[in-house]
Formats: sequence, structure tokens, C-alpha cells
Amino acid sequence: MSGAQIKTAREHLGWTQMQAARHWKMSQPYLSLVEHGKRPAPARLARLLARDQPKMATGLPVQLPETESADFPRLLGSLGYPGFAYLSDPNALANPAAVLLAGLQQKHVPARVTEALPWLLVTFADMDWSWLVDQAKLANVQNRLGFLVTLARELTQKRGDSGAVNRLLAVERKLEDARLAKEDTLGRTMTEAERRYVRDERPPAAEHWNLLTRLRVDDLRYAV
Repeated sequence: MSGAQIKTAREHLGWTQMQAARHWKMSQPYLSLVEHGKRPAPARLARLLARDQPKMATGLPVQLPETESADFPRLLGSLGYPGFAYLSDPNALANPAAVLLAGLQQKHVPARVTEALPWLLVTFADMDWSWLVDQAKLANVQNRLGFLVTLARELTQKRGDSGAVNRLLAVERKLEDARLAKEDTLGRTMTEAERRYVRDERPPAAEHWNLLTRLRVDDLRYAV
């Protein structure tokens, strides 16, 4: 996280350097040096900023949570997702790109968590997209990510946000080149009968990304 980003975040919070330094338990002269790029920003400061302003969480280290034990509702609530806001915990803050990738890698994902993942893509526009795409390819979950990016793009089109639409289209194109032919689900175990049913009922975007899911933009309760 750069000094300029820290200064912008502090000003957005409405704090003077003295107030921020007191809140973050550091000296005002040191904070001034950080903001002017004369001292590196300590990792602790990135976490404190993300606690006070969740959208700054993209500045946190990209460290994957342990997927087997990850508490995704708490992770999402701490990032500001309205559906899990009651579970918000400053100690659970993590980089949104890492949370998203960890969720994509899960074999079993609760429906309420799946619904929240496109919200991450729309809310944290400055996440490390290159890292996310590369890691999704390495984990063979690029189809899952591609589908969620398509949902996020459809959502931003509804909002009339042309800048976000173009950004997400660029990510879709990168994932398109690596699209897998193998059929997959979006974190669900299905019987063969369920597979046949969902195959017939899924939206065009899910069919394109070879996913068995009925999730649509209208199902994203807190992203609209």
C-alpha cells in the first residue's frame, strides 16, 4: 500500500494526521513520512486501514485463508458484505481477491456464500486482477471465476457503470482463452438427476462456462 493511498484513506475518514496517528498508535511525524513516501508503510497499517475502511482491504497481503477451516461468512462480513454484516470481525480481515479464490476452490460452498462472491468483484474494483486470474488458472477454477465475472459484468450493466463493464469484459476475455471443456458445479455435490435438471434450467452464462448452476443476477440480493 502506497503512502498516497494511506493519505487518501485518512482524508476519506475525515481525520487529521494527528488524529489518525493517535488512532493507529504511531507518531504523527512517522505517519507524515509514510504518506510522503519517505518511509515504507508497515503491514500493520494496511490491516488497521482495512479495519476502519473495508474497501482498503485490497492493500492487505494476498494470503489465502485455510480453505478447510475458513469461516467465509465472517470473512465476507468483515469486508462489508451486507448479508453477513452481523458477523463482521476486524481480526478476520483478508484481501478480497484471496477470499474469492479460496471460495472458488471449495468443493462445497453454501448458497449464501456463493451469492456473495460476485459482490466482491463489483465492490473491490482495484483488487489484483492479474493475480486472481493467474491463480484461478493454476487451480483449474477459471470457469467458476469466469461465470462470476460475467454475473458481475451483467450487474454493472444494469447499474450503467460503463467503466466497470469494460474492466470486467477485459477479465472475461483473459479467462475465455483458458475456458475448460469439463463440466463443473459452483461448489455443489449433485446426483445425476440433479445434474440433468440443472443442465436444462441453467442460464446462458452458466452454460457458456460449463457450470451446473441456476444462479442469476436477480438472485444476488445484496449486490443490486
